[in-house]
Parts: sequence; C-alpha cells; structure tokens
Amino acid sequence: MAGEPTVLLPELRSLLASGRARLIDVRSREEAAAGTIPGALNIPVSELETALRMEPAAFKALYSTEKPKLEDENLIFFCQKGRRGFQAIQLAQGLGYKGYGEVLLAGA
Repeated sequence: MAGEPTVLLPELRSLLASGRARLIDVRSREEAAAGTIPGALNIPVSELETALRMEPAAFKALYSTEKPKLEDENLIFFCQKGRRGFQAIQLAQGLGYKGYGEVLLAGA
C-alpha cells in the first residue's frame, strides 16, 4: 500500500473542519453501524464501483447525498486496517477520480 496518498489524522481534522473533504467509510454496513467518523458516508467496498458509476440522481436517491465528481479534491476512503481503503483508492483511480486518499489513523 506504500506510495498511495495517505491523510494523517491532523490533516483529516483540518480538512473536515473546513468542509474540504468527502469521507467514505468502505467497511461493511454492520461495521459502520457500530461506529464511524462523524459525517462519513458508508459505501461498502463491495458496492463502491457500482456506486461511483451511478448517475448522480440515482446515487443521491440511494445515499441521500451528492455523488462525488471526478474532479473533486480530497475524496478520502477509510476502513479498519487499510486493505479495503487501498482497494477503494484503486477503484476510484481506475474510474478517473483525481483527488483521493486513504486515512491513516495510526497514532490517533
């Protein structure tokens, strides 16, 4: 997973406070229901590719929020240990998303 963009906790706090980040929890619905970062959108990694390929209206109907745009900066994915977050980055990159990263919560 080395070489992929990571977002450290202090930077994440700053991005969230300024409203400059879209945070996506790619864990299962059950994991997210047990607790997540406030403001995060839960899209399990198994559904992510389908979700990011949806028409904006369908995405909004299903997830109650605007679909990320390809040019959005700071589209940040997270999971529990990093494997699914890394998989999400690869999916987003493959679909043409430009500004993405993975939260690194080590040292939180």
